[in-house]
Amino acid sequence: MTVIEFDGATYTPSLDQTRLSNQLTRVVGLMVDGEWRTLRGIADAVQAPEASVSARLRDLRKPKFGGWKVERQRATAGLHEYRLLLPDPAEQLSLLEVE
Repeated sequence: MTVIEFDGATYTPSLDQTRLSNQLTRVVGLMVDGEWRTLRGIADAVQAPEASVSARLRDLRKPKFGGWKVERQRATAGLHEYRLLLPDPAEQLSLLEVE
């Protein structure tokens, strides 16, 4: 099993690792189908705050989180949609194994 370590000034592993890992796993599980979704739609589906979903999408772009391609398009004025595309398999970590 791969355990990815989060980081940041306010990150405390004992308080945050499990919660963030679970959020990441739920976001990947939903978004791996490549469908376009708004932050609100993702947040509702994975039962996490929009700010957390946005942070997990940013995480997924990083090499240590798999280097996923996260695309964004404008849906309406002030509203964007996001989709997750598979990265180059040679660069991807198995995020579905993260706990």
